[in-house]
Amino acid sequence: MKVAIEVILQTFLSFFAILFITRILGRQQLSQLTMQEYINGITFGSIAGTLATDVNQRTWQHMIGLFLFGILTFLVSYITGKNIKLARILQGEAELVIKDGHILEKKLKRFHYTIDELHHLLRKKDVFNITDVKYGILETTGEISVIKASHKNNVTLEDLNMLGQQDDIKAEVIVTGNIIYENLINRNLTAQWLIDQLKMYGISDIREVFYANLDGNNKLYVDKYKDNVKEN
Repeated sequence: MKVAIEVILQTFLSFFAILFITRILGRQQLSQLTMQEYINGITFGSIAGTLATDVNQRTWQHMIGLFLFGILTFLVSYITGKNIKLARILQGEAELVIKDGHILEKKLKRFHYTIDELHHLLRKKDVFNITDVKYGILETTGEISVIKASHKNNVTLEDLNMLGQQDDIKAEVIVTGNIIYENLINRNLTAQWLIDQLKMYGISDIREVFYANLDGNNKLYVDKYKDNVKEN
């Protein structure tokens, strides 16, 4: 019974302590989860969990660790706010991953992003076609910022009270040099048809293609590993 009461009291203490520390550190912990905040969140949770359930050590020992970690987190956030170079070292920098409708594969690989994850980020920005993107910038929070191509930012058909053709969901047919046969079959197309289409782009080996998809009219979009696009 004594142990149960001690655990209950420590749980309340742990909950309000971490709530207090989070309030002190600011709302950035919730709204802009950088790698630093992600690691801090895990560590805070671990220390708080131990504080709530460990009855073999004194409560104040865990409290010291919890508040000391909070102080260190605040100091790092304060210093990085004053020193841009240190902030870039600790938090990283935003990186260009799409340029003029072409995917910069080396950048994606460096951050361990797949083409599916990239599409997921773009869809959250209401972008369903990579060719619509002038620049795609991967932020330190893991989100992507998109600057659309100029022809996509002009006066819209809605502004002119006109109806236009609705964009279609694209069907992936090549991902990292591998043919997605299922999507070809769903379009009543063959691998030979795809190979013939690639030859029109001057591509003789499918392994040269990083990503390719088809629109509603079976028009092919191709992104090669070697696009001859300068990354900077």
